[in-house]
This record gives sequence, C-alpha cells and structure tokens, in this order.
Amino acid sequence: MDKSKFNFILDAVMFLILMAMAGLGFLMKYTLPPGQVLRATSGGNPYLTWLGWNRHDWGDIHLYLALIFLSLLVIHLFLHWQQILGLFRRLIPDPQRRYRVALVFLIISLLLIYFPFLISPSSQSRARGGGRGYRSQLSGSTGLASLPPGGGGGSGSRTTK
Repeated sequence: MDKSKFNFILDAVMFLILMAMAGLGFLMKYTLPPGQVLRATSGGNPYLTWLGWNRHDWGDIHLYLALIFLSLLVIHLFLHWQQILGLFRRLIPDPQRRYRVALVFLIISLLLIYFPFLISPSSQSRARGGGRGYRSQLSGSTGLASLPPGGGGGSGSRTTK
C-alpha cells in the first residue's frame, strides 16, 4: 500500500475514533450524568447504565480510545515529519529561536500528558455522594451510616475510583 492510501486510511480511522470519543463524552455528560447532577435534578440517586455499563465503564472505553488515538497521532506525525520540519523552518528561520520554541513545546507537551502522575489529590470526609453543594458542607457526617447493605452503588460499582 502506498503512503497516500495508508495516510488516508489512518486519517479516517483517527476521525472515527475522535467522533467515538466525543460521543462517549456526550453520553457520560448528558445520558449518564454524575450522581451530584442526578441528585440535583431528580432528587434521588438512581444507578444509571447503558448496555449494562455505568458511566465509569464508558469512561474506561473513552480512555482506551484516547490512547489509541494518541498512538495513531504519533504514527501520523512520523509519516509527515519532513513536512513538519520544513514548515517549522519556514515559520521560524532563526535556528536558535527554533530550538528554544521546540524545547518549550516539548516540555509543555510532556507536562500536559504526565501531570496526572505528578499531583496528589486532597482527601476529605463528606456525606455519601457529598458533592460540592452547600448541604453536604453542613452535614459534617462521614456518610458511613447511610450506606445500604453491600456498600451501595449497584451491581457494577467500582470501589477503586
């Protein structure tokens, strides 16, 4: 297969993966919203699923698609590397300035992809499903007494997230 056909197929697959990621993002945002949104809109805390998967399961698929997309993007960049270098040379003719811009771009890129591994979240006790609302700040309870038998969260709940 020649380079142009391979590039076309690669771009088409990348586009489909990007659309799937957007669709799953909309699914998680609007069809399977977080518990705090459900409590605010319906007053209850229903356990929502689609095709037997909850929003965390779909979030995992969203992550895997993002990793596949990122891998395909690296292949895409590799296929166009000479064109990228030529455009970069034309855009920034001074070699020293071009080196500095490339270095800053690389550092920012690495920080953006690795920042989740560089931070540590804060931990606070809050009522079950506490959210960020005014009532959960007033309650002061840890929420342990309000858990249903089995820990709540439905049949497919995860305790690691």
